[in-house]
Amino acid sequence: MNKLKKLTETTWHGRILEPDINRWVAQFTKSADVADDEQLHALYLLGNFIYFGQNEIRELLKSLYRDLYRTPAIHTIRKSNGDTADWNVLEKEFHKHQNATRFLGVGNPSESGVHLLYYFRQENNLPRTLFIHSHQVFSRDTSTDIPTLRLRDEDINTYVFIDDLCGSGTQASDYSKDIVVPLRKLKPDVRIHYVVLFATTGGLQAIRDLGQYDNVSAVYELDQSFCSLEPESRIFSHPNTPFDRDKIKNTCLKHGSSLWATHPLGYKNGQLLLGFNHNTPDNSLPIFWRETSTWRPIFKRYHKDAS
Repeated sequence: MNKLKKLTETTWHGRILEPDINRWVAQFTKSADVADDEQLHALYLLGNFIYFGQNEIRELLKSLYRDLYRTPAIHTIRKSNGDTADWNVLEKEFHKHQNATRFLGVGNPSESGVHLLYYFRQENNLPRTLFIHSHQVFSRDTSTDIPTLRLRDEDINTYVFIDDLCGSGTQASDYSKDIVVPLRKLKPDVRIHYVVLFATTGGLQAIRDLGQYDNVSAVYELDQSFCSLEPESRIFSHPNTPFDRDKIKNTCLKHGSSLWATHPLGYKNGQLLLGFNHNTPDNSLPIFWRETSTWRPIFKRYHKDAS
């Protein structure tokens, strides 16, 4: 509780307070045997939950622009100009490249990928003209009897899709079918990037395997050690870890099964301990975010299909 108190004052920025923790923990079963005490299991997981507030997200968006877009572009420009070190040349060519780029959020305008674009533009001092919604990529030519799809702006040669998290890769795969595939048919030499703040190793590979994106990358890649209840889990890697992994996993399965029967440990068995100030991914353990008539979450999730 001392550790959690420090988290409420620092990392959680006062969003989660001690009364909130107590209410959440009370939903778990207490036991005289410390090893079987669900409340201690829950507190241990909560103490290892990774939370990113608005300030941290803004800094990550700076990194995304600098490390995943600008720097690779500068390297390409330098190589195509005889490895020049002339910064005037590099900046001039990069400006041309950026003007022929459009940044888009993944999902519809109400989802987190699109929501992040506002902060992304602010933090990187980018003009509004570089940002479009996905429906602005195409237009329909109705001058013929059969309307045909065409690109709205033929001068754009790079599209950068931005999201906060890639868990399983499902959303990017769906987006590929709806947006990327027809885009490539209309402009075979177009460059399409999918960049995210966080991504699981498996999710990134699933998207790369689609073969539709020129670049798939993340600011922070979550390897198998972030799958919190598996043998490789980083929170159970120390030999002096105070709790048994299997017992904590059983606690999560017990409550997760009643909260989300098809995905008791998070969407597609995500098992993440991860949340953002704007939302909590469904790849995280449902005990943290799932809300029902009988269960009160500690990190609420706002669903895409909420009315």
